[in-house]
Amino acid sequence: MTDTTGFPDKAAQGQSAYDMEPPTGVRLSRTTMAMILAGGRGSRLGRLTDWRAKPAVPFAGKFRIIDFPLSNCVNSGIRRIGVCTQYKAQSLIRHVQRGWSFLDGRFHEFVELLPAQQNISSDWYKGTADAVYQNLSLLREHAPELVLVLAADHVYKMDYNRLLHDHVAKYADITVACVEVPVEEARAFGVMAVDEEMRVTAFHEKPDHPACIPGRPGTALASMGIYVFNAEFLYEQLTRDSMDHRSSHDFGKDIIPHILERGYRVQAHRFSDSCVNMNDGRPYWRDVGTLDAYWEANMELTRVTPDLNLYDRNWPIWTYQEQLPPAKFVFDDEGRRGAAIDSLVSGGCIMSGSTVKRSLLFSNVHVHSYAHVEDSVVLPDVEIGRNVVLKRVIVERGCRLPEGLQVGVNPEEDRERFEVTSNGVTLVVPEMLGGPSVVND
Repeated sequence: MTDTTGFPDKAAQGQSAYDMEPPTGVRLSRTTMAMILAGGRGSRLGRLTDWRAKPAVPFAGKFRIIDFPLSNCVNSGIRRIGVCTQYKAQSLIRHVQRGWSFLDGRFHEFVELLPAQQNISSDWYKGTADAVYQNLSLLREHAPELVLVLAADHVYKMDYNRLLHDHVAKYADITVACVEVPVEEARAFGVMAVDEEMRVTAFHEKPDHPACIPGRPGTALASMGIYVFNAEFLYEQLTRDSMDHRSSHDFGKDIIPHILERGYRVQAHRFSDSCVNMNDGRPYWRDVGTLDAYWEANMELTRVTPDLNLYDRNWPIWTYQEQLPPAKFVFDDEGRRGAAIDSLVSGGCIMSGSTVKRSLLFSNVHVHSYAHVEDSVVLPDVEIGRNVVLKRVIVERGCRLPEGLQVGVNPEEDRERFEVTSNGVTLVVPEMLGGPSVVND
């Protein structure tokens, strides 16, 4: 029996397409190659992605968003990683080169940058599936048994080994990692319908009426953009999809629905089964795709016990470590006291007779005397002048805030000059202050 492309329909009886002895134990990570899809702009983040791709957006004081899937790979023992880049990738490329060159090629470990090179056609990456398809030669060169496909724009800590074990234990052709979300929020995701054994029966991209989990009314299973494929099966599906001119060459919109229609074994894997450092049984996963979500996820880290544990030595988040002096707090006069309360302050920062509350300061931020920063996210290399007041503000890299500036105090004035979200968070970028664009992030 064959499908319409001539490929054998090996799942006609509901069995796995490949009858092979699955690898076990540590071999799972060693026989897996990860492909991280890092080419997206993330347009909902507005001007934060004017000069960088979304995976390169700074997060949590010293990291970039892409550091999370990369760290998950390394901590899971997956040391063969390809990073597909496309949109305004220079800062992302620079960050990966500086921070992720410690893997040892002598042991076949690497993080390889994969810009769209038009090797197969004259097109750039046309979709998530096409990004992997255009790098099939690299995958075949390294000959993995399993391919782990990862989105690069979410913040979470996950042991991919548990996902891989679930995949091979159930003899799946593809396993989709999923997170439970309220059904009213599920319309923004790819949503899976599953049976009692977590086998996927339907997959719909951003449906108007999301399917609920059996026995869990009001809760849906949303795709995390994380997939495990048997390698040969993936190659067949990508090759078939590349010849379909009606396809948008996307995993969620095209590849997975096609596979389901032909009865292949598609399994869902609950994120809660492989999440690292759950807080009170709640798995931490954030889609920081809007300015409000980005601000809120950073603000969560200023709490006494945040849901995301950045201090866990057993599952560290790795990144490029810039060599900077310690943060410095100077002056102790009444009304002019260098202090930071319930805040994260990175290296190279100077609090010069200023007050910072419930805020997150990236590296090399200088806050001058009598300034007051509250509930704000300040990216690297920012200078905050005397008597400046910031409340619920995101400050882009390289801003120079003039003396006496007030942002977040009068929303109507802010809207005339800056970008204000529906939740009242204000974004300030250098161009709004008459400064140069952020082109060297």
